[in-house]
Amino acid sequence: MLVSRSLGAWGTGMLAAVVLAGCTSQANRAPVEDRGTIATSGSSASAPAAAVKPLPGVENAGKPGYYTVKPGDTLIRIGLEHGQSWKDIARWNSLENPNLIEVGQVVRVVPPGSMVASASEGSGSRAPSSSGSSSSVVATPLPPAASTAAPAPAPAPAPAPASKGADDVDFMWPASGSLIAGFDEARNKGYDIAGKAGDPVVAAADGRVVYAGAGLRGYGNLIILKHNNTYLTAYAHNQALLVKEDQSVRKGQKIAEMGSTDADRVKLHFEVRRQGKPVDPSRYLPSR
Repeated sequence: MLVSRSLGAWGTGMLAAVVLAGCTSQANRAPVEDRGTIATSGSSASAPAAAVKPLPGVENAGKPGYYTVKPGDTLIRIGLEHGQSWKDIARWNSLENPNLIEVGQVVRVVPPGSMVASASEGSGSRAPSSSGSSSSVVATPLPPAASTAAPAPAPAPAPAPASKGADDVDFMWPASGSLIAGFDEARNKGYDIAGKAGDPVVAAADGRVVYAGAGLRGYGNLIILKHNNTYLTAYAHNQALLVKEDQSVRKGQKIAEMGSTDADRVKLHFEVRRQGKPVDPSRYLPSR
């Protein structure tokens, strides 16, 4: 009996200890969410650092020759809006995957070392030091001789005239159909030309194919030609594309067949873009 009593007492003590331990563990047990929070709290100092990683190129935001990506942008559209090949923009910005660009990212849209880029770099130092070393280089030679010599180098902005010489592109009509919608800066960025499915679409001038595909919403099967550093032309809604990117084409060469992709009817939508900005084709096409 003594043994059984002592065992009973011992069992009762053990039961009490178990119950007490259970209550203690219940009271001190943290919810799963809190455990996760506690587990990561030690590394939370490094987590925000990764989240706050700056977007590529933000240091160039607002500078001439650079563009900040907006919602809905694609590299193709950025190229069209700035008169550049999307492949060139990808190369200038070392983009491994040109399909992955982020809102807020800043990309170069002019060639490295171009006049726009150098102007942005020079303008920052030119304003504060207009009487500094840059002016002294021009003024140190006798002012009279310098003033007469300066106009001579003034054709150094020959790139501007060169680009104006390029303005004299000899365009032709890209299709023979009738004009069904003219240029409207707000609603129609080019000409809409009627025709039948399969009608030939020809290059309006000599150039290079900088885009051929259907990756630009609203244009369907699209071809973009670059004619020089000033002009692009775009040919949209085709049913078939007959040229490939980086291919050189001649004025009058058949480059596509007219169609109705991403359009309400068979037509060619034709744009002339000067430095990426749509301009009225009537200023460039011959009358007919």
